[in-house]
Amino acid sequence: MMSSMRTSRGIARLAAGVMVAASSAHAQSVKPMTPPAAAKAASTTDPRVGLKGGLYDAASAAKGLKLLSTTPKSAKLDGDGGARGLTFANSDLAFKAPYVYQGNFSGFQIWNMANPSKPTLTSVEVCATGQGDPSVWGNLLFVSSESTGDRTDCGTQGVTDRISMDRMVGVRIYDITDPAHPKKVKDVQTCRGSHTHTVVPDPKDKGVVYIYVSGSAGVRPEEELAGCKDLPAEDVNGARFRIEIIKVEIAHPENAKVVSFGRILDGLAPVTQHGQAPADIAEAKAAAAAAAAAAANQEAAAGRGGRGGRGGPDAAPTGPNQCHDITLYPEMGVGAGACGGYGVLIDIKDPLNPKRLQAVGDTNFAFWHSATFNNDASKLLFTDEWGGGTSPKCRSDDPIDWGADAVFTVKGSKMTQGAFFKMAASQTKTENCVAHNGSLIPVPGRDIMAQGWYQGGLDLVDFTDAAHPFEIAYFDRGPVDVNKLTTAGYWGAYYYNGLLYGSEIARGIDVLELTPTDWLSQNEIDAAKLVKFVQFNPQMQPKITWPAAFPVVRSYVDQLVRGSGIAAARSTEINAAIDAAEKATGAARKTALDKLAGDLAKDATTAKDGARVKLLMGAVKNLANATK
Repeated sequence: MMSSMRTSRGIARLAAGVMVAASSAHAQSVKPMTPPAAAKAASTTDPRVGLKGGLYDAASAAKGLKLLSTTPKSAKLDGDGGARGLTFANSDLAFKAPYVYQGNFSGFQIWNMANPSKPTLTSVEVCATGQGDPSVWGNLLFVSSESTGDRTDCGTQGVTDRISMDRMVGVRIYDITDPAHPKKVKDVQTCRGSHTHTVVPDPKDKGVVYIYVSGSAGVRPEEELAGCKDLPAEDVNGARFRIEIIKVEIAHPENAKVVSFGRILDGLAPVTQHGQAPADIAEAKAAAAAAAAAAANQEAAAGRGGRGGRGGPDAAPTGPNQCHDITLYPEMGVGAGACGGYGVLIDIKDPLNPKRLQAVGDTNFAFWHSATFNNDASKLLFTDEWGGGTSPKCRSDDPIDWGADAVFTVKGSKMTQGAFFKMAASQTKTENCVAHNGSLIPVPGRDIMAQGWYQGGLDLVDFTDAAHPFEIAYFDRGPVDVNKLTTAGYWGAYYYNGLLYGSEIARGIDVLELTPTDWLSQNEIDAAKLVKFVQFNPQMQPKITWPAAFPVVRSYVDQLVRGSGIAAARSTEINAAIDAAEKATGAARKTALDKLAGDLAKDATTAKDGARVKLLMGAVKNLANATK
């Protein structure tokens, strides 16, 4: 949530040399394909429907993904064991090879993934957070804390006083120089806590990072934290309608503090949301009828009628006063805020002074939750967490555009809405399911995102065409409990250094790998594996670059074949030329590649998909230039 050669900023590093040879996988047959039509309703015949339930023995269904391992969470973060709601729920992930940092509502876990088929638990920290979203930067770990019962000493007794110096809502900072023994070095208190946060480096000072804090708790009393004022929307001194920005000196994290605010939500009007789904309406009517009957019986027994009441005046409605998630793309100078009632495009060229460029709303969206740019920031995918993530919103009669993704094209400072996408396998009423977190899979020439849908499983969506996103792979299990609704499933799904990692709320952590299908070739999988990160935080997107490599070249050819972007006979000739060049060495290889690039320049003027032929030509030129 991809690579740049500036390893000093912790973005990425290639594991091998500049030029990478291909495997024998290029022999895989790729055939022309037509993307499936957009679903009009959830499918009741999909292989994911009707899977056997269970905590650790549930049945599963998969396409294009292979499960390598499932590792249960530490007993220290599982209470009495089993799925126990949010108190011990696993949350988000952050990465710094070979470790994966997994947040939890009651602390965090650090996993060693040197052997992804058998992860080992390096350490576990019990320290209540209320969500515990993590980020890493160098030897520092940042953890969000929002619950008003969270303590500075990480005690489990909570905080009950209205004003208390023991309360910790904000961002915790840990030194993870030794991942086996993380040390808390600072609690940065904020006015509304930290539901999520995003790290962004200072563009001029490599020794400084900033943390954008999104907090959705109420405003703390000023007697507890100076400067926290709960004021009307028009008063810029209030703690609502803003994000808090923390400055962290990498060498001295103990000095971290809030240094600025970003008022990116001022002046937004209230938005209209959709109503309830058919199943929810029926359930509400049944509950109301039962309550009315019970009340009538009680009143009759008491021999009196009911009594009405009246509350105080409601505050004037406003737009959102906080963002849920903010995704930042420093190398492109932009960010995206998923801010409850709006999706917000942000200018972050000056990270201390973010500016709102545009805000968009849609009545199909109940709660704008998270955002992901494509690699060139020409598209932006927002998610809708309808039902808050704990409700079943993928039932057969739920509207297919509710609780979904919305894809936008981005040109300059303007977003234009494309299509919706929703995981279309019908889920049961005991499975919480809605769009949630994910990250890009670095396949050259395509925009593909891995995404968690809670108990709807893990999904891969191709949104290369903003008007026609579609599913290309999935992994799903049956419900944790077939008899009652239990909060579980994938909090998020992220691609990191060749593998997919899923944070399973109740079950632990999953590791999966991509397998070839009609919609994803082995060449494309191999090209994605060439991209390596030193560290990765899904809410801070780095720029993806690929090395000069035969899998990259062949990926573009596979895409031309799959999309019928060039004549079949010509694609056969191109593949033959690539094969011949790979068998050659030195000057002979360079000559062959230079000739192929020249021929492709001509193809680009006549091919159906000339733009993709140009991408292929560029990859061939890079390979020629890298040949010694």
